[in-house]
Amino acid sequence: MSNKQYVYTSFDDTLDKIVRLLKSHQSEFLSGEELSRSLGLSRAAVWKNIKKLQFLGYKITSRQKSGYRLVAKTNLMLPWEISDGLQTETIGRKIYYFNTIDSTQNFALKLASKPHENGSIVISEQQTHGRGRRNRKWFSPRGGIWLSVLLKPNFEISQASLFPMLTSLALAIAIEKVLKLRPKLKWPNDLTLNNKKVAGILVDASIESNQIDYLVIGVGINFKIQPSTISKIVKNSGNFYGITTLVKKKEKADPILLLQSFLHELEQLYSKLVAGNLDGIKNEWEKRSSTIGRKVKISSSPSGEIKGMVIGIDDDGALLISSKGKTQRLLVGDISYQV
Repeated sequence: MSNKQYVYTSFDDTLDKIVRLLKSHQSEFLSGEELSRSLGLSRAAVWKNIKKLQFLGYKITSRQKSGYRLVAKTNLMLPWEISDGLQTETIGRKIYYFNTIDSTQNFALKLASKPHENGSIVISEQQTHGRGRRNRKWFSPRGGIWLSVLLKPNFEISQASLFPMLTSLALAIAIEKVLKLRPKLKWPNDLTLNNKKVAGILVDASIESNQIDYLVIGVGINFKIQPSTISKIVKNSGNFYGITTLVKKKEKADPILLLQSFLHELEQLYSKLVAGNLDGIKNEWEKRSSTIGRKVKISSSPSGEIKGMVIGIDDDGALLISSKGKTQRLLVGDISYQV
């Protein structure tokens, strides 16, 4: 696909309707006349939209006097593909899709001031200026899943720190269910496989009068990427400890199934948080943690460098470290594991 930017949303529904009609008649040809009548479009407009879908990766055959038949769906994470089978009430019900963008996080932050955007997601096949925590560059090539989720919760500021934990747990559960892998959670916001980073979380928050006005959760997933290529680019960045991919080059897996599962799990955990059921979230996170029980060195923390043993997390998602006979509580910092 061209690097020219293409944008599609879940509320531009002509392409969605055509795909749904073709899917419902996948074993047979659907005539241009029937499509035209069902959609209220001219035959010429139907043909133009079929061409657009073919450009987006759908394999659609056409036969004179018979019409059109869908042979295979696209591999792209288009809004109507994500919506088809999505089991959420709020999160992901409004989708902004880009084939390329500077940063999904930047676009989602611009949406935050608009009404009716609670639960909206922004997703792109690639990012040219993706970023991680502390404004570190996040390399985001095609093959990954790069998205941001906009939430407008009615929470106090103290609960903002729980969202990296909540989001990473939701993603870990989704990976377990869809891909049958067992990622570990590295505090505060990384998912790892074989001690290498496979996904990361970034949270931007706007606070007003001790209340959270909005949260934008950025999620970067190395779904099917070339780890060696990315490692060469980012190996000299801060806190680099290796990169891996969820799906290897010759393996087949559908990123949309993982994305749908993640959005569902995120909404479930978000509902628990709203209901005040923190113990369940905390316990599930701790079960998957690679950090608890480890000797660590913490850098980039407000207290400077800290060495000690991680003994748990508290109800705010803060890390609890036993160091020099005292228990220290940390909400931010970079961790490296000590032998």
